[in-house]
Amino acid sequence: MYDIKTLGADVLREPASDVTAFDPELKRLVSEMFMVMKRGDGIGLAAPQIGILKNIFVVHVNGDTPRVFVNPEILETSMEQSPYEEGCLSVPGIYAEVTRPDRVRVQAYNEEGKRFTIDAGGLLARVVQHEYDHLRGVLFVDRLPEGKRERVLRMYKKRHR
Repeated sequence: MYDIKTLGADVLREPASDVTAFDPELKRLVSEMFMVMKRGDGIGLAAPQIGILKNIFVVHVNGDTPRVFVNPEILETSMEQSPYEEGCLSVPGIYAEVTRPDRVRVQAYNEEGKRFTIDAGGLLARVVQHEYDHLRGVLFVDRLPEGKRERVLRMYKKRHR
């Protein structure tokens, strides 16, 4: 079972690379990612959060089916944006309001290698953007205004000494 990497782990700041093999090993990884996400009581998890620099994330938003995104690409975002309090399994105990587009169109592959496109809104759109950021080495705290980001990071360091 994989452990979740937390703020300060170098792997969280590195860009992930594309998946090239849609094989039993990928299916096993996806299954384990769902288990780790559930164990952490999360609704999204990207492979870099467990130390694997591959372009994969999983999401399971209440009221929706569990979803796998392999080699995702955000094709479009809405002009409308909204703030929402976000947290992250890799920044435990810290929550902050982040403004993101309300809707996204994403193209990706599932674990079988079948390509799909989804138009997501609401919480699903937010989680997709949050996890997509992880694949590029970006954490939600990086999306905060500088002063707020510094306060949040100080709070995190104080809690996790």
